[in-house]
Amino acid sequence: MTRVAAVDCGTNSIRLLVADADPATGELVDLDRRMTIVRLGQGVDRTGRLAPEALERTFAACREYAGIIKEHGAERLRFVATSASRDAENRQEFTRGVMDILGVEPEVISGDQEAEFSFTGATKELTGRGDLARPFLVVDIGGGSTEFVVGDDHVRAARSVDVGCVRMTERHLVRGGVVTDPPTEERIAAMRADIEAALDRAEETVPLREARTLVGLAGSVTTVSAIAQDLPAYDSAAIHHSRVSHDRVREITRALLHSTHAERAAIPSLHPGRVDVIGAGALVLLTIMERVGAEEVVVSEHDILDGIAWSVA
Repeated sequence: MTRVAAVDCGTNSIRLLVADADPATGELVDLDRRMTIVRLGQGVDRTGRLAPEALERTFAACREYAGIIKEHGAERLRFVATSASRDAENRQEFTRGVMDILGVEPEVISGDQEAEFSFTGATKELTGRGDLARPFLVVDIGGGSTEFVVGDDHVRAARSVDVGCVRMTERHLVRGGVVTDPPTEERIAAMRADIEAALDRAEETVPLREARTLVGLAGSVTTVSAIAQDLPAYDSAAIHHSRVSHDRVREITRALLHSTHAERAAIPSLHPGRVDVIGAGALVLLTIMERVGAEEVVVSEHDILDGIAWSVA
């Protein structure tokens, strides 16, 4: 066993996994897995820069994670940064801050690398299951981008496109710095058209419709599963490998997009940091399911974070 630590810093959240990994058996045993909403990508789509307050929220989470990594005695650490820091003009400020706190340089990976990590993390447990047809289409709906990966045991094709729950919310649902609650049908239609255009770009590289099993990752998808199950609180064990039908995703998406902030905030399984962006995230998932003809989505709690951990094991 090798004790490893992996950090995934995305547009909306930063996550930590400390685990014991055994490459010989394919076993990854969690010691600590946690997530903090930091909204690093706040305003990046509009300004092209990381906001000072977003950087400070992220550095505060890094300081907390540094203590946890030290406590568990992880032998290796890899820090991967995705969409927001990839897009920002002042990403060097972010890099310096992370190095000062954690002692490693954040790797601002490409969308294709992000997709490969996601595929490995999501499918390592699924490859031996006879009830799931191949190839898999792994879809990782993040804050700023969505990764699409088609593969069997290995990646066949991958593509990242700039459509995510934070980016779509800021682009279509925010006016005067405030999220429209609920949005008009015209704004919902414009957001859907934006998502459809992104799917057109993804299909230039990835044969989305060849997939036989859709695997959905990240907070928008896991939250939809929690809502579908009417969980009294977020329950990772109940969500991992759950299945949500296309009809149920459509019902939930419609309800979220036509609700107020207060109504969404009252959902017991919904993290407060996702209240404003979950409607857009659910619409991304629904539009993908409609494009590929998926009758259901298999939800995975194991994703890019697990793929990062395996890469250093």
